Amino acid sequence: MKTYVQPGNTITLTAPYAVASGDGLLVGSIFGIASGAAAIGEPVETALVGVFDITKVGSQAWTVGAKVYWDDTNKRTTTVATDNTLIGAAVEAVASGAGDTIGRVRLNATF
Repeated sequence: MKTYVQPGNTITLTAPYAVASGDGLLVGSIFGIASGAAAIGEPVETALVGVFDITKVGSQAWTVGAKVYWDDTNKRTTTVATDNTLIGAAVEAVASGAGDTIGRVRLNATF
């Protein structure tokens, strides 16, 4: 079709802050995972869908299927909705220990 551009699983965004490969980033209402490093204002290829291990709030237990939000102030995921952006759902349970700072998330690719 004449209007088709690309599948949309990844897109190039302008980094709103410095990111490393695997970091989350939020541009307006678009959340994704950086596929490489980029300084603020540089283009970065960004994955919008898939399952990723992402930094989360320590001491916060997750259950499978829990809604996961991006805390753009602290650049990490959380199950707290207030002032945060819904990005997907937990696909593995995570304990509530202070050292449990990685959560496995399926990105929902919705805005």
